[in-house]
Amino acid sequence: MEKIFVQQFEALLEKYSELLVGESNEETKEKVKAWALYTHIAKSMPALAKHWNELYPDGKEEMKQIVGEIKQMNEKHRKSAQ
Repeated sequence: MEKIFVQQFEALLEKYSELLVGESNEETKEKVKAWALYTHIAKSMPALAKHWNELYPDGKEEMKQIVGEIKQMNEKHRKSAQ
């Protein structure tokens, strides 16, 4: 990948994180990235997500925590924006 594309994509991820949860620090961006990718995989290839969940139960639990955290941050951000 070209360096310019990587920078442009990082800017997109930063803005998405900011709009979704109200912040865009590195840790939050990584969680948003994991959440977005896992959500896409679970919707487009549910059998793969199910297999991964069974293969890595500790990873599944971590993902559940990330999903819950993103959901909570999103709800808090939406309430503060009203």
